[in-house]
Amino acid sequence: MEEQKHSFRKYIKALWILAVSGVLLLILFFWGIAAGMFGFMPTFEELENPKNTVASEIITSDGQLLGKYYDEENRTLVEYDELGKYVVQALVATEDERYYKHSGIDLRGLFRVVKGVVTNNTRSGGGSTISQQLAKLLFPRESNSGIKLVIRKFREWVIAVKLERSYTKEEIITMYLNKFEFIYGAFGVDVAAQTYFNTTPDSLELHQAAMLIGMLKSPYLYNPTRFEDKAVNRRNVVLGQMFKNRYINREQFNLARQQPLDTDFNRSGLKKGIAPYFRKYLERTLISEMPELSSYGNSYRAQQKYYEDSIAWYTDPLYGWCNKNKKPDGTTYDLYGDGLKIFTTIDYRMQEYAEEAVKTHIQNLQPQLDAHVKNFENAPFSNDLSDEQADRILMNEVYRSHRYGMLKKKGLSKTQIMDIFNKPDTILIYTWDGYKDTIMSPLDSIKYRLRQLSSSFMAMEPSTGEVKVWVGGSAYGFTEIDMVRSSTYKRQVGSTCKPFLYTLAMQNGLSPCKRVPNVEQTFILPDGRTWTAKNSGSSDYDGKMVTLRWGLAFSVNQVSAWVMKRYNPEAMRDVMRNMGVYSDVPAVPSMFLGTAEVTLYEMVAAYSVYPNRGVYTTPTVVSRIEDRHGNVIARFAPRRHEAIDEQTAYLMTKLLQNVVSEGTGRRLSSNYQLYEEYGGFDTPFSGKTGTTQNQSDGWFMGFTPELVAGVWTGANYRSIHFEDITRGQGSNTALPVFGRFFKKVFADSTLNYSESYKYVEPEGFSIDIDCDDSDMEDNGEKMPAFDGFW
Repeated sequence: MEEQKHSFRKYIKALWILAVSGVLLLILFFWGIAAGMFGFMPTFEELENPKNTVASEIITSDGQLLGKYYDEENRTLVEYDELGKYVVQALVATEDERYYKHSGIDLRGLFRVVKGVVTNNTRSGGGSTISQQLAKLLFPRESNSGIKLVIRKFREWVIAVKLERSYTKEEIITMYLNKFEFIYGAFGVDVAAQTYFNTTPDSLELHQAAMLIGMLKSPYLYNPTRFEDKAVNRRNVVLGQMFKNRYINREQFNLARQQPLDTDFNRSGLKKGIAPYFRKYLERTLISEMPELSSYGNSYRAQQKYYEDSIAWYTDPLYGWCNKNKKPDGTTYDLYGDGLKIFTTIDYRMQEYAEEAVKTHIQNLQPQLDAHVKNFENAPFSNDLSDEQADRILMNEVYRSHRYGMLKKKGLSKTQIMDIFNKPDTILIYTWDGYKDTIMSPLDSIKYRLRQLSSSFMAMEPSTGEVKVWVGGSAYGFTEIDMVRSSTYKRQVGSTCKPFLYTLAMQNGLSPCKRVPNVEQTFILPDGRTWTAKNSGSSDYDGKMVTLRWGLAFSVNQVSAWVMKRYNPEAMRDVMRNMGVYSDVPAVPSMFLGTAEVTLYEMVAAYSVYPNRGVYTTPTVVSRIEDRHGNVIARFAPRRHEAIDEQTAYLMTKLLQNVVSEGTGRRLSSNYQLYEEYGGFDTPFSGKTGTTQNQSDGWFMGFTPELVAGVWTGANYRSIHFEDITRGQGSNTALPVFGRFFKKVFADSTLNYSESYKYVEPEGFSIDIDCDDSDMEDNGEKMPAFDGFW
């Protein structure tokens, strides 16, 4: 009996030793995991500050989201109170019913999983808590097999417990929903709500919130854009869990499960959404690096770009901002992951109006050009090109194409490749309705793309310098070239350059009412040759004495040439420099015709001097930048200087008003009612049209006291254009965009831009601007009907 008792005690003792040893080993095991002995374990600092790349946001002056910058993860962080009750309730009910009753590990849930495995019950649910799932998202598993997976699972338990000690339940839910990827580049619930329903998390309806939470189990399997039935079934499971856990009543449950998915899918990207050219320009500007001469080519344009970029690096705080400024830790800012909020001066409403104006106009103009170029010998290139020149341009486009490069890599000869390029095939082309498949040869698809017209538009407030509109082209799908401020693709500005010459004349005392001979003017060039300025068309006023006011209104070349002879090209270039034109402008007698290549950005800024009483204000596109926590880390303000005196500015404003009321810009005037869809304004706009040689470029610059705007229209190649001046002049190709835009702006009372205004006359102004042109009025005589380039 004693022996039996002794044996029993030994047995009990052994069991206790085994139990205690097991507990100690388990404690040591978890201690080893926590100490990082079995693999990576985040430190306290890493748990307190988990790495979370956050997309930077572009915000308009009226508070609208314009777009985002991100590398791989398009994420916007939201606070707990921005999640909305349905999102939180659906998450807890579906993923972790006992979330508020455990400290990171749900033992009851684990036992339920074990029981399910033993009984082969697939509906027993998972055992991972929300905290464990967050641990897996913050510190992803290195391996999904074998003993490493087991250790990794235990490691997640430890991390989950640490998270529960470091954060509140609400913070953990917020972190989890901010971290999860809902596919299609939608990182976090905020971007997911925007992507699938075009709303915010706190505005989601019950059935919408349930669908998003349903995707947490498998976003690919329950993708509503591909597997609608599965997504609906999964959503209804989530609704059932919410009903089971008493977050919703039966009526809400029945009503929600009968709803369609109701998605409004909108995948973000540069080509989608408003202001794509501006967003790309801003991105390049912010991340620019200090210019190095070796990084630029040897061509004239490359050297000029290096010169302009170098000046911008030292004088423009926005240029290269991410690389010129450092965070508290000493590193530079990451535009794609630091969650910056970039507050721009762009007005969302006005940007929409401008893009609509450009689109409407080009859709009307493009069919005219399409019909026009069909008659060209080397369509779409005009007849002023030789066969060799047209073929060279076309073949350069062929060589640059992706298709040609792929075929060449396969070892095909040029002859074989060109045979393929000339055979009809199914080609994906861009149209105003998006990308479409069509039957045409690859060569014809290149010609189709080349003949597409583009139009750029910019508008700014002259007094503040704030840029309100930036339209780099008519459609990002047709061309990605930004014609607002591209250093590489500047264009000749035509007669929009003439006001600079008249500014020189007016500030030197010439009267706008002075009469000068409307005759050809010949200049002797430095090399001894001569150049004669002629009008681009004939009129009954050729050879007569005309006023300078009339000469500017009708953009008469011979009158401008007379003015140029009174001064010199260098003086005109100095005026342009003072008014903000920084491009290289050759000082030659023909410069008043707009032979120099200048950006629309420069022209709009220069014209802003007139309504701003002679003061030049640098265009500003960003007002401030905040970090992800809302702290202001940068503010931007325009630079100003007096460019011309106030009296000259006012005088030029009135002369340019005459251009619109009587001259080449009169389509806008109420005196000219033929174009009501974009003209007929009572508003006394000041403006100037411009047309370059062969009608390759059409321009219009115009302003009110509150807003300055400019338009350029043309094809990417100057050799693709209208051959007749009637259709190719700036008053036909560019001016209508200006008119359509201002029709919408004046009609929108929320913008506070008045159609009724008067310019403030400077004190002591006594110059006669109401010239007696009665003998030059349009009384049946042939008037100059257009401005031109000769």
